[in-house]
Amino acid sequence: MANSGAKTRAVAAEVVDAVVSGGQSLDAAIAGCEGRVSEADRSLLRMLCFGTVRKHWQLQHWIGQLLGRPLKKRDSVINALLAVGLFQLCDTRIPDHAAVSQTVEAARQLRRPKLAGLLNACLRRFTREKMAEQVAGDEAVRWNHPQWLLDKLHKDWPDDYQAILEANNSRAPMWLRVNSARQSAPEYLVRLAGDDKAAELLEGIPDAVRLTEPCSVEELPGFMDGDASVQDAAAQIPARWLMADNPRRVLDACAAPGGKSGHLLELGGAGFELTAIDSDARRIELVRENHARIGLDATIKIADASKPGEWWDGTPFDAVLLDAPCSATGVIRRHPDIKLLRRASDIDDLRVLQGAILSALWQVLAPGGRLLYVTCSVLAAENDGVVQGFLEANDDAVEDSVLPNNNIRDLMRRKACGYQILPGTAGLDGFYYACLVKKAS
Repeated sequence: MANSGAKTRAVAAEVVDAVVSGGQSLDAAIAGCEGRVSEADRSLLRMLCFGTVRKHWQLQHWIGQLLGRPLKKRDSVINALLAVGLFQLCDTRIPDHAAVSQTVEAARQLRRPKLAGLLNACLRRFTREKMAEQVAGDEAVRWNHPQWLLDKLHKDWPDDYQAILEANNSRAPMWLRVNSARQSAPEYLVRLAGDDKAAELLEGIPDAVRLTEPCSVEELPGFMDGDASVQDAAAQIPARWLMADNPRRVLDACAAPGGKSGHLLELGGAGFELTAIDSDARRIELVRENHARIGLDATIKIADASKPGEWWDGTPFDAVLLDAPCSATGVIRRHPDIKLLRRASDIDDLRVLQGAILSALWQVLAPGGRLLYVTCSVLAAENDGVVQGFLEANDDAVEDSVLPNNNIRDLMRRKACGYQILPGTAGLDGFYYACLVKKAS
């Protein structure tokens, strides 16, 4: 068992190093390595990786105090392993002696036996001096966010930024979307209870179910048959909003991985035509897989949403869902690597791309039709900043500020254009929505 525990920590260090030093996404790094640990240890692996990345700034601050001088670049994986060890000591229920001994043994598995003694000394000093109780004065360290993002959150949300940061540093709950074509959310709640799984509903988002405790999808009743899907409740709002007027021909642009398009299909009924596009050939396969699981079909294309001349057949769409590529700063609690992988310069680049896609897709929308602009960002530059600029430049566009139901009003903040849900509100991810109507000529 000791070797198994050490191996799990060694693999966790390699994953963290791939994110911090290699710029790889956390999900991809875990997917590439988790096959090397037993199924029984995979939940531990994910916990160590996510926790260590989530607390990166705090852990690196402690490492700077513990080491006389930085480790050599070629030993960056040992820096990651030390961070994994410190995370266990400060934020898990793993006994200190097990965390120390198995982290030290992991250094040998990583072929750095000469550094095992250094790790042992650092970890034991950390516990001896009770360093976890020390509060750092640096804002980036205290909040475990890069300074550029702290500055933007200060500016955009002066009264809410601390709540946003606290939500970002928390663990996200597991939300499900019930397939309303087959049963209601209250009916599915009964099925969950029959499997001894506690859950609750959220007023205003009718298909959403929140599990009290996360579980594997294999444990969910009817999951493999498409009776339910894993999707945050905030991500479930767009489909019902767009389908409120019962459009028959709909485009889901930037559709991968297919959660929102699957929801549209579940709501569409007979005679509904959905086209789902995405420019990423690898991720478009996830759309196909998600649609196949729920047993519904759409026209799926590998296509660049900003270039409709390459894929559009000329027949206007009644409605368009634009889930725009963004910084994903509203879903940091699910993807803490965003804090490490994003740069301040990305925001301007994304803003330009978002505006270009919005302008391009306006061409394929029928007069009288609606386009719902959605991001999982909390930054104004990507949200109302983009929509305001578009409205000023297009006389045939007007915002429809009527919400699909009043029950979600309390979850949202009204912006200059559109609405924002902040991360952590009622357990939701952070999302922005703006509904635009194309004036009839």
